[in-house]
Amino acid sequence: MAFSLFGKRDQDPAQPSENPKSEGKTGFFDRMKQAVTRTRESLAGSLASVVALTREVDDASLDDLEFALLASDIGASTTNDIMANLRERALRQGISSGAELKHLLKAELLRILSSVAKPITHPAAPPEVILLVGVNGTGKTTTSGKLAAMFRREGHSVLLCAADTFRAAAIEQLEVWAQRSDVALIKTKQGGDPSAALYDALAAAKARATGILLVDTAGRLHTKSDLMQELDKMTRTAARQVEGSPHQTLLVIDATTGQNGLQQARLFTEAARVTGIVLTKLDGTAKGGIVIAIAHELGLPVSFVGIGEKLEDLIPFDPNSFVDSLLD
Repeated sequence: MAFSLFGKRDQDPAQPSENPKSEGKTGFFDRMKQAVTRTRESLAGSLASVVALTREVDDASLDDLEFALLASDIGASTTNDIMANLRERALRQGISSGAELKHLLKAELLRILSSVAKPITHPAAPPEVILLVGVNGTGKTTTSGKLAAMFRREGHSVLLCAADTFRAAAIEQLEVWAQRSDVALIKTKQGGDPSAALYDALAAAKARATGILLVDTAGRLHTKSDLMQELDKMTRTAARQVEGSPHQTLLVIDATTGQNGLQQARLFTEAARVTGIVLTKLDGTAKGGIVIAIAHELGLPVSFVGIGEKLEDLIPFDPNSFVDSLLD
C-alpha cells in the first residue's frame, strides 16, 4: 500500500485540545506551520515517492531523500552530515518503515538546531543593547520595528536608535515603524555620525531606565572596510557606555536568497561578532531548509523569524515547532 512519508496527522484538527495550557503553544505552532507551508509542500512533493511503493527503506529511497533535502536548501555539507547518520542507521541497523525514517530525520534536524542553541545573557541592569546588522535589502529596518513591537507586547520598555544614516529614507522609514510600535526614536540627520546617534541613544536609554535599546545599523558587506570599521566603532561606543554591550548582535538574512545569503552571512559573521540570526521572509520561500544550514554551517542559532508583513509577523524561533511544522 502506498503511503506518504509526510502524511496528515491522525488527530482531527477540529477537535479541541485536551490541555487548555497548550492553546498558546498550538497558536505558535500553527503560525510556524503556515510560515513553512511552501517548504513543507515542496518536501512532501519530493518525498512522496521515497517510500511510496515499498515499506522498505533502502539505498534508492535514501538517495531520493538526499535529493529532497538539497532541493529545500539545506545545503550539501549539512545534507551530507544528515545522510551519513541516516545511512548508517538504515543500512547497518535497519529502518523498517517510512515512519521510522521520518522520526530519525526529525531527530537529526533537532540535533543540528540544538547544537547551536545558546542561552541569552540579559544584563543585570538596563538597558539591554541589541544591534541589527547585515547586508542591504534584508529587512533590518523593518525587523527593528517589528522587534520593538514584539518586546512592547511582552511588557518591556523599548527605545529605537536610527543608526543607518547612509541609506536614503532609512531614518524616515524607522520613524514610521517607531510610531506603529509606539516606541520612542533617537535619530540624527542623514549622513550624520552613526556612533554619535548611538551615543545619544545609549544616554537616553540609561536616563529613562529603558529595558531594551534596538539599534538599526547601515547595510554593509564584509568587503566594505569603511562601513565595517564604523560598525566596530559603534560596538566600542556601546561597550564604553553600557558594560557588556552590545548584549546581542543579530544578523538579518533574507530567507529567499538561500545559499547566496548564507555565503554572505558566513563572511559577515567573521567580522561582526554575530550572536544570532533573524531570518526574514520565511513564508516567501520553498527553501526553508536554510534554517538548518545556518545552524550547521555558521554555528549560530536562528533567534527570530519573519513570517509575514504585519507588525506582529515576527516570532521567536523554536526548533521543535519548526521541525514539527516542517515534517508533520
